[in-house]
Amino acid sequence: MANEAQGGGPVQAAIRHKLRDALAPSRLDIVDDSGRHAGHVGARPEGETHFIVEIASTRFAGLSRVARQRLVHKVLEDELRGRVHALALKTVTPEEDSAA
Repeated sequence: MANEAQGGGPVQAAIRHKLRDALAPSRLDIVDDSGRHAGHVGARPEGETHFIVEIASTRFAGLSRVARQRLVHKVLEDELRGRVHALALKTVTPEEDSAA
């Protein structure tokens, strides 16, 4: 079972649901970082535009950092085309996560 930071709004919930379903993470932490970007391009007063995601999944084994990020972007393509302006990612395998 993923060790997830719960809470947030509907965009954060959609991100959590899609990543959980597609990548079966052993750890998934999602932070809405929108408040730090108020007044910047892409920011909205109601938030949910800038996220930090840390995810550990066996699906990342054998993939480069760029390929891992592309995989996450593919899973979240609807959110990235719409509401989400920025997504900071840390993508690791469970083995890499436990070594950190």
